[in-house]
Amino acid sequence: MASKASIGGHPIHPMLIPFPIALFIFSFVADLIYLWRGNPIWRDYLAFYTMLGGIIGAAAAAVPGLIDWATLTDRAAVRVANWHARINVITLVIFVASFYLRTASGASWVTSLPMLPFYLSIVGVIGLGIAGWLGGQLVFAHGVAVDTRKGSKSEQPATQHHIRAA
Repeated sequence: MASKASIGGHPIHPMLIPFPIALFIFSFVADLIYLWRGNPIWRDYLAFYTMLGGIIGAAAAAVPGLIDWATLTDRAAVRVANWHARINVITLVIFVASFYLRTASGASWVTSLPMLPFYLSIVGVIGLGIAGWLGGQLVFAHGVAVDTRKGSKSEQPATQHHIRAA
């Protein structure tokens, strides 16, 4: 089933999702480096701003994802897509909470739990993994955003690959 949200036949949602995933994971890695080395630049700038970029990127990737979700007709794919969407929304809320708790006003809420934003990032990265696995199920098991109508060169018989002009 080809994606309705596509550019030149290429689905937009899979083009956008690597950015927030990478930014969220790098934010988590920056937190780990902060815990290891103790340099606040890793937590206060790198983790903070990469998480912000991940939140913005996830919101941007959600739009074509919602368009694809709204056009699903296969019941089994819809079930998986619903879980994929739920877990992504929960994961995004977790990252938004972690981001807010890193701000000056948010940090005042949890003065007794200074590690809470880091713990939320751990849960968020786990959520990314689960949502990513479900997204893979949608593509590889259910063919969502895969255009099967177009033939590829690899489907031609092997004898045609070796024909030379005289």
